[in-house]
Amino acid sequence: MKPDREHSLYLPFGTALRDKLRGGYNLSKLREDLLAGITVGIVAVPLSMALAIGSGVPPQYGLYTAIVAGLLIALTGGSRYSVSGPTAAFIVILHPIAEKYGLGGLVTASCMAGIILIGMGVARMGKLIQFIPYPVTTGFTAGIAVVIASLQFKDFLGLQLAAQPENFVERLWLVGQALPGLHLPDLLIGALTLALLILWPRLKTGLPAPLAGLAIATVLAWLLGRTVDGFEVATIASRFSYTLGGETLPGIPPFLPSFGLPWQLPGPDGPVLGLSLGLIKDLLGPAMAIAMLGAIESLLCAVVADGMTGTKHDPDAELIGQGIGNVVAPFFGGIAATGALARTAANIRAGARGPLAAVFHALFVLSVLLALAPLLGYLPMAALAALLLLVAWNMSELKHFRHIIQVAPGSDILVLLVCFGLTVLFDMVVAISVGVVLAALLFMNRMAALTGGKHVEADHPHLESPLPDGVRLYEVSGSLFFGAAEKAMSALHDIGVRPRAVIIDIEAVTVMDVSGLVALDSAIERLRSDEVLVAVAGVHGQPALLMRRAGLHNVPGKLLLSASLPQALARVRHYLGETATGRPLLTEQIS
Repeated sequence: MKPDREHSLYLPFGTALRDKLRGGYNLSKLREDLLAGITVGIVAVPLSMALAIGSGVPPQYGLYTAIVAGLLIALTGGSRYSVSGPTAAFIVILHPIAEKYGLGGLVTASCMAGIILIGMGVARMGKLIQFIPYPVTTGFTAGIAVVIASLQFKDFLGLQLAAQPENFVERLWLVGQALPGLHLPDLLIGALTLALLILWPRLKTGLPAPLAGLAIATVLAWLLGRTVDGFEVATIASRFSYTLGGETLPGIPPFLPSFGLPWQLPGPDGPVLGLSLGLIKDLLGPAMAIAMLGAIESLLCAVVADGMTGTKHDPDAELIGQGIGNVVAPFFGGIAATGALARTAANIRAGARGPLAAVFHALFVLSVLLALAPLLGYLPMAALAALLLLVAWNMSELKHFRHIIQVAPGSDILVLLVCFGLTVLFDMVVAISVGVVLAALLFMNRMAALTGGKHVEADHPHLESPLPDGVRLYEVSGSLFFGAAEKAMSALHDIGVRPRAVIIDIEAVTVMDVSGLVALDSAIERLRSDEVLVAVAGVHGQPALLMRRAGLHNVPGKLLLSASLPQALARVRHYLGETATGRPLLTEQIS
């Protein structure tokens, strides 16, 4: 039985878990969820570390995100099969934040984004995400993929760069200047890993490609480093370190993430960042960007999961769950998290039966951190870069990008290319903002093209007899909104010889806004000032409600409002003295 939201307490989060448990859960399903969780966890371990490094922080913070946020979102979200954690799309937002504000600023912004996501869910904004046009999402997704790929050139080629500029063009320029100094061992391991990631699935071994590719590359790099003079590649252990008991150790820490205030973590220069009103103000924009992307990606992920399983997610509960995960995870060192499409698809294909599979995925990542942290230090940086290059390629959706260009109208192609270019050259927030506004303007232009008004010269199909002499009929159709109101009413601007009466038929007007009402009212007043009898026919639905609220009503002998064209013509004939009955006119209300 579903909860009665009107007569009992309804918690708008955790609906996926409650629905699953309510539907019956047994040991067999638990075993399937456990196996699916382990399968996804195998993929998530190297990917989480690679995504953290790509975001500008040490790899363990990606694992903390998968553990804490992944577990909490699975328990409190609204999608039964979604797996959450760090994702590639966030790199283009998080990397600049980490460069400018350090780890402390990054996790603080992630926490702020979580609060925003909870607010969006409580405000029932989950369904609003569907109003972002497909060319916008495809354009900025492809742009993000290009930016992610450009951030991997340094480690994939073993280049020595003083910095990773935020600007895409500057970054490519520095990479080009550093190319003569590429490190062949890193390039060899990176290329081998990339080849294994691409070719391994064709062998159909059942072993995840990331596990096989990274394991083989790690073992090969270790063997070549022991047997070939001068063969040395950068690894997690050589690049990152942690402090334990006052001693600095290589790699990642093999212990649980500890609780701490996000703003007490190091800033860009090393010392504790600290919390201030100025910091919150500075991080508000990045936090909004994280929340916006997190909402879009998590809900798109949930939609895809629904399509693969035939289920239905709760978008508002999903936003609240994502918010809870992003609020809590930063207190344990976690960075921004959202629904991960590739891990969710792997979860479903592995036989997941409910949200507990994502919980087991988080627990598996935790067990790997505790038991295998020293071994993870041997992972080559070039191999992780290769993994993100493949992620970027899959994320680009080149097939869909090309398909839009081939078949879409010119306006959609323009939106796609603008969003793609702005994402690459500037950032995702600018791309989405401009893209949505541009798409809306182009949509309104198309709608305006479908709206119009015309003078009906011939007999109207809804009339049994011709119009009387001196009576003109104007027909308005489409949506009478601010983008089309003047165009639709322009036919009334020049009426030539002053008629005795004008009938304005709005039967085909389905929607009218205030601009449309003002345009209609102005046309009516202009005709009435010329002592022309005006009748408005087809007054119904939303336009009728708006006209009633505006105080537009019948004025006998001057303005007649009727529900249909025949009724309007009969009343015009009456006031022009052409009726034969001589019966008094009954006052009508707008219906």
